[in-house]
Amino acid sequence: MYRKLSLLLLLFSISVFSANAESTETSEELSQNTEKEGYDPVPAIMHHISDAHEWHFWDTEDENGEIHAASIPLPVILYTEKGLVSFMSSEFHHDDAAKIVVERKGQKFVKYHGKIYYASEEAHHGAFLNHTEENGEHLVTNAKPMDFSITKNVAGMFLAMIIILLVFTRVARSYKKNGGVPSGITGWMEPLVIFVRDEIALPNIGEKKHKKFTPLLLSIFFFIWVLNLLGLLPGGANVTGNIAVTLVLAAITMIVVAVNGNKEYWMHIFWPPVPHWLKPLMIPVEIIGVFTKPFALMIRLFANITAGHIIILSLVSLIFIFQSEWMGIPSMLLVLFINILELLVAVLQAYVFTLLTALFIGTAVDDHGHEHETELNEI
Repeated sequence: MYRKLSLLLLLFSISVFSANAESTETSEELSQNTEKEGYDPVPAIMHHISDAHEWHFWDTEDENGEIHAASIPLPVILYTEKGLVSFMSSEFHHDDAAKIVVERKGQKFVKYHGKIYYASEEAHHGAFLNHTEENGEHLVTNAKPMDFSITKNVAGMFLAMIIILLVFTRVARSYKKNGGVPSGITGWMEPLVIFVRDEIALPNIGEKKHKKFTPLLLSIFFFIWVLNLLGLLPGGANVTGNIAVTLVLAAITMIVVAVNGNKEYWMHIFWPPVPHWLKPLMIPVEIIGVFTKPFALMIRLFANITAGHIIILSLVSLIFIFQSEWMGIPSMLLVLFINILELLVAVLQAYVFTLLTALFIGTAVDDHGHEHETELNEI
């Protein structure tokens, strides 16, 4: 149990600094864009799948026409030229256009498109930022402090960890109380744990060595699955749709494979079992393969989860694009179908990531993977 908890903490802590992403336009900018050019779904979709310094749920409009956001402020933690600075994201008052300045330790900060910058001394067109034009694009020239903030994605990982810890703590207590007989939630979790052990770890790593890696595979499976499910909730964080998070998960797989790879595994890479005249060609290919395998893991999880969110939001956007209530019925039916499909995708992607991780580990620790090497060298 404690080994699983330590692995979860490792997965989380490595991902914290990497999990920042760009957000998009403010609600005021979106409304102006809608009036001028019709409804543009791209900003709303990008806002949903991107990270943020607050956990936003919805906007409400009062009698005076002012927009009020229902959101949970999150801690902003910055390493600046004068040391650590921290404050709550609510001090920006939901501003994402660098119009509101927050001052700490004699330094001024603004938030622009989900990123925090040092503020300019004077406002230009209402924003405390300096821009330069390059290839027809306006680029921000203000410096940025190092951002270690608890963003929406990081908070989502915290929440996933808490859920997993609560569930497995209760399962452990249930086993202890009932003498190892599963009951209640334990009856649901035991088949999943046995499935990962017997259908993923055992056949891919082998009977002798699978016990060493089963805790890691269980941690990866439940961590990804819970994050995928949280991303399907209204206002949920799209954690596994953040390529920085999937990059760290894939990097962990690559490190585990490299550290546990035996002599035969590395011999297969640096001296592959092919005719000698093919070795100069195959050695670079095998070395590249060490990196392309985790790269495929990273892209597969990121692309599938992000695509699901984009499809759902695109279907909802059809109502506003066509500005017709009759579009609501087919749109909502399609959204319901895709949501049900995404429940399957959530567990499927966790399974695929875990399965491939077990397969890569099994290849690295297999003691009998190159029995045919002598035969090939004689060709």
